Amino acid sequence: MPKVQAQPTRSGGRGHRVSTSLAEINVVPLVDVMLVLLIIFMVTAPMIQRGVDVNLPQSKSASAITGEPVFVTVPASFRTDHMVYLGTERLATDIMQERVRQKMDTLQDKHVYLRGDGAVQLQDLMTVIDLLKAAGVTNVGMVAKAPGEL
Repeated sequence: MPKVQAQPTRSGGRGHRVSTSLAEINVVPLVDVMLVLLIIFMVTAPMIQRGVDVNLPQSKSASAITGEPVFVTVPASFRTDHMVYLGTERLATDIMQERVRQKMDTLQDKHVYLRGDGAVQLQDLMTVIDLLKAAGVTNVGMVAKAPGEL
């Protein structure tokens, strides 16, 4: 509501000046902007998520994995940075060993499936297998791509 303030005029009489104070925030535009931002984030979030690109070697006798698999992925950059992926989490090899040990405590089936990029050298895979064995893994399986898979 406008406030009426009395102010003296030059002629000596009292004049009336109306001043408005904005004490309320108009929330309708704020809600509109927030809804538009929410829609933008909901649409773009699935486009941002990406997995690890691994070029798996092919095998003619590959079979499907059953149960709750634990995947360790060795990317082509392993030789330079010694980083592997436990599921989708990127870890250094010493931290990976402890995380795998923790997972093996809760699982009855102590199988880990190793996915290695086609460009990874055999010595790098053997290093990771040795670390997995030291972490308490009894069986290490190699994941291969069937000939018809993309």
